[in-house]
Amino acid sequence: SDQIVDGRLGPPTVVLDHTSGFEGLLLVDDDLLGVIGHSNFGSIRATTCVFKGKWIYEVLISSQGLMQIGWCTLNCRFNQEEGVGDTPDSYAYDGNRVRKWNVTTTNYGKSWAAGDIVTCLINLDEGTIAFCLNGASLGTAFDNITRGAGMAYFPAISLSFKESVAFNFGSRPLRYPLESYRPLQDPPCADLVKAHKLLGYLKNVIRFGIDVEGKLVEKDISTWQLQGEPTVLITLAHIFNHFAPLMCKVYLVEDVLMNFLLSILEQGGAVEAHPLIQQLLDLMWLLMEEYEVHECLKQLLMSLLRAYRFSPIVPDLGLQIHYLRLTIAVLKHEKSRKYLLNNVLFDVLRSVVFFYIKSPLRVEEAGLQELIPTTWWPNRFTKEESKEVKEESAEERLRRRAYERGCQRLKKRIEVVEELQVQILKLLLNNKDRGGGEASRYIFLNKFRKFLQENASNRGNLTVLCPPEYMVCFLHRLILALRFYWDDHKAKTPAALDSEEAYVPPQLFYNGKVDYFDLQRLGGLLSHLKKTLKDDLAAKANILIDPAELQAVTMDDLDEDEESAVSMMQRPTAALAVGGALARPSWLSSPTLGRANRFLSTAAVSLMNPRRPLGSLEKIKVRTLSVEQRTEDDIEGSHGNEGLLLGRPPEEPETPVTENSLLEILDGIVMMYNLSVHQQLGKMVGVSDDVNEYAMALKDTEEKISRCPKRRRDIHEELLKSQKVFSEKLNHLSRRLAWINVTIYSKEKMQDIYWLLRVCIRTIEHGDRTGSLFAFMPEFYLSVAMNSYSALKNYFSPVNSMEELPGYEETLTCLAAILAKHFADSRIVGTDIRDSLMQALASYVCYPHSLRAVERIPEEQRISMMKNLLAPYEQRPWAQTNWILVRLWRGCGFGYRYTRLPHLLKTKPEDANLPSLQKPCPSILLQRHMADLLRSDRNLAPSFLNSVLNQLNWAFSEFIGMIQEIQQAAERLERNFVDSRQLKVCATCFDLSVSLLRVLEMTVTLASEIFLDWSRPSSELLLRRLAQLLNQVLNRVTAERNLFDRVVNLRLPGLESVDHYPILVAVTGILVRLLVDTDIQGAERATAVLLADPCFQLRSIQYLLGHAEPSILAAAPSSADKRHFSLHNYTDYISPEELAKVDQMLNHLNEESKQAAAAILPTSEEDLCPICYAHPISAVFRPCTHKSCKACINQHLMNNKDCFFCKATITGVDDFTKPASS
Repeated sequence: SDQIVDGRLGPPTVVLDHTSGFEGLLLVDDDLLGVIGHSNFGSIRATTCVFKGKWIYEVLISSQGLMQIGWCTLNCRFNQEEGVGDTPDSYAYDGNRVRKWNVTTTNYGKSWAAGDIVTCLINLDEGTIAFCLNGASLGTAFDNITRGAGMAYFPAISLSFKESVAFNFGSRPLRYPLESYRPLQDPPCADLVKAHKLLGYLKNVIRFGIDVEGKLVEKDISTWQLQGEPTVLITLAHIFNHFAPLMCKVYLVEDVLMNFLLSILEQGGAVEAHPLIQQLLDLMWLLMEEYEVHECLKQLLMSLLRAYRFSPIVPDLGLQIHYLRLTIAVLKHEKSRKYLLNNVLFDVLRSVVFFYIKSPLRVEEAGLQELIPTTWWPNRFTKEESKEVKEESAEERLRRRAYERGCQRLKKRIEVVEELQVQILKLLLNNKDRGGGEASRYIFLNKFRKFLQENASNRGNLTVLCPPEYMVCFLHRLILALRFYWDDHKAKTPAALDSEEAYVPPQLFYNGKVDYFDLQRLGGLLSHLKKTLKDDLAAKANILIDPAELQAVTMDDLDEDEESAVSMMQRPTAALAVGGALARPSWLSSPTLGRANRFLSTAAVSLMNPRRPLGSLEKIKVRTLSVEQRTEDDIEGSHGNEGLLLGRPPEEPETPVTENSLLEILDGIVMMYNLSVHQQLGKMVGVSDDVNEYAMALKDTEEKISRCPKRRRDIHEELLKSQKVFSEKLNHLSRRLAWINVTIYSKEKMQDIYWLLRVCIRTIEHGDRTGSLFAFMPEFYLSVAMNSYSALKNYFSPVNSMEELPGYEETLTCLAAILAKHFADSRIVGTDIRDSLMQALASYVCYPHSLRAVERIPEEQRISMMKNLLAPYEQRPWAQTNWILVRLWRGCGFGYRYTRLPHLLKTKPEDANLPSLQKPCPSILLQRHMADLLRSDRNLAPSFLNSVLNQLNWAFSEFIGMIQEIQQAAERLERNFVDSRQLKVCATCFDLSVSLLRVLEMTVTLASEIFLDWSRPSSELLLRRLAQLLNQVLNRVTAERNLFDRVVNLRLPGLESVDHYPILVAVTGILVRLLVDTDIQGAERATAVLLADPCFQLRSIQYLLGHAEPSILAAAPSSADKRHFSLHNYTDYISPEELAKVDQMLNHLNEESKQAAAAILPTSEEDLCPICYAHPISAVFRPCTHKSCKACINQHLMNNKDCFFCKATITGVDDFTKPASS
């Protein structure tokens, strides 16, 4: 078949050479024109080469990553590092790095984006190679390339992992043909002539009718109707007889049919105004063979999608609108719509692309400069220090308003496209078109579920996943279409709910009618829940589970998992090679078509033929088919059968919420948000962060210019240069930001996400009422409730504020109630979801408005929340809980009104929106609940405080241990290097110690009687332990020239938060509270216990006020110059009253310790407690009669019931008094 055609060698149909011309791992499409990289840097070339003449081919870029596209000769040898352009006779353009490559590399061209078309030109008469991007020439890239005997050039590409493109060598009309350049594959000229002629005949027949006397009369095309005139029909049948076979060829569909249909719509007006397209489709279904119509429609939609996706963005988005209108016109035709839905839209095409509006990377070409002539960016940075915000100048206000008008113009244009996209979805969601089989909505539902399954199970291959940026657009359009039908139904049935009140009824989660694949439920795995909650299901929801099914479920799961896991492990490549059998859409692959059918690998070409029959794949298929077989009755229900809503629990109202099919779509939307929309929303915030950074840099540069001395012209010029760079970058970015704000963060989009948040909240509330059946709810409902709130708060914030949303306060309160209730809900088992609930609650109490929401929830819920927070810290993630308590206290403690630590004020915080950097907002109300709980519940306080003291002991000891290691590392002479992870852990232990101390301070302040009222069983013991720990901390932190000092002075990165101030202030707060702010009796008890502790040192307390010991001063006068720590230095942070109390406490302790020293009688060694050697023996254990002091044995018994010495179980403790010596 190899013909030599003037300067070309190879088969007439040009495709990628999938037999020998590639290197690395690649996935190639069925049509052998699309390719996806599946290894580090794979290369592939075409089957045809050229050696003289001028030739052209096009590449459709589907992803904007690292690729080198161009030409190579047969003797170029590529490997995983070197591709096209890295060897002597290969030439490439790389729009990712904006360079050209031929062994060496230089700058060339522009950067490309997904959705661009690169044209590759070779002129072998003159020996030049050039490239164009979207039809605009980038200039000659290479001249005098090697020519002569044996030199022929193949189109070739190298691409990195997951990158994908599709080639057009001429099998379809070129998008940007060039005069005198020929495509590598000849167009089907003979067929083209034939098709155009036949189309002409067709137009003629449509234009002329026959009047009553049999004469030809001309009439307007748009009113043409098929009235069953036999002459006309026979003529048309003849035409179609020849026309139909031609319409199965890609080139002709795109060149003849698509252009004809587009020309019909070109006159403008609504799509409905052009009934001709519907009539033509009727004719096609009537006069063409079934398989011909199918092939023709499939090719037509593929061409439309390709055209939509690879059209450049022009200011009015005209091209996109044009193609979307034709898509709508085709989908309006019922028979065609159902065929396409059933077989093409989700199976072969990647129709979600229709709902995506790509964002232009190169602003100039998209015409954004004309739309938004004036750029603006926020340049008033509200830093915490500069309280006065500059008023914007008049010029600035004008600029801002002009920019906002530009954004509005852009928004109107984009809204036109979005409206068309929603129309497409409304057509697909039509449930009234029951002519010939099922209504579109039910076909769509089944396909949509499968689409979700492919994106939810990460076991699917890469090529199936839908890119997140498409997902975001799909989500918004789907919400609009869904709400349209929801409210439409409400209008017809007054009993149903409005879409504002939408939620998903809980029975969907447990009646098995909706497939949740293997997604985690709140209570664990579904099979486990079915077993454990079998009786509840029967009692509440009247759902009986067949015991045989329980067996089957578990056996079947095991079987399938093992089967597929083994087969995937043994033959990863073959599994991909047969992937075609499953007919899944491939996402990354060619622009439109694409099951990656052929898996190319240099290592394993033999794997192309699967060695095993398709047993396992078919078996899985049978399991997933359950979704496909559901009919309308199964979903909507009929005569007494409740469809999806089977098993209504008594808590749910009897009237249906809405049409059941809409509920399932709603459920799918929530799942989509969870799959990838949330991450994408977070990712796109990057652009506005960039704008702010550049604006800061620009402002900085302008200040420097104003300060630059006149004589330094050189510096001045450099500064002006950088000013220019920053401004250009900002102009570009601010226009790009306008686009993103309109397509992703607009007010309407914000309302969609807010609506979704409310749907989740209502769903959770309804699910919660079903008691134990709440465990069946999938985890993602809780995640979406938390994430969508954080997206509204953090991602949409600068442009749109959340406070303006309707019902905002009430929604906050509902969400607060959910967090407060479920963070310690025993029905929720997943550790991840529990952690997220905990973190959400923690950040909720950091912000004043959300904290008020927590205070607004009903009282018993608040009290039970505080009770859960005060549960003992063992066996649960306590650091988060502790942080919540600390936040409720911050702003009330001793010297605890700071947002950032004193010594960190000069540094710039990374992100002022972080929860930890919020100004203190203590909650007096919740503190009151805490105090009541601690006072009233005799067992709660001791167990809670015991656990806090244990954790403090652990955290502080860990911290000291780590400081020692860091200190040793720092003192070595060789280049000291401390692992940053270790520093981080060390800083965390320190922060934990401080926050645990603050919780102790909070407890002492709110309910001091727990320590000081010794009629309570464990208060004396708790006081002793507290005193012991406080002394430990003080001694470690205040010793002169100690470890702590030295490590703080090293100022290591990562240890910024470790400083004397936070920890000493917290300790002082507790001491002042115990010794000064209590009644006389309490102070006496506290003083006695503190002084009795063997570790007590008066100088540690003196250190707080900067009194150094005289002996030290005498010995080393040099150190006197060094500033000592003293609370007096922090007057901004500590009030004079607080300082006065510290002075008072120091004097009091001075006196008391002198008296105590005088009164202590020496004790002989054998009378001391053998555990602590600090106190005399005062207790004897039953039954083993070992002895110790009371403090030691009480502390031991709090955690353990065995004797300290002999491990016998202690039944009681008696007082021991030493018999008087005879």
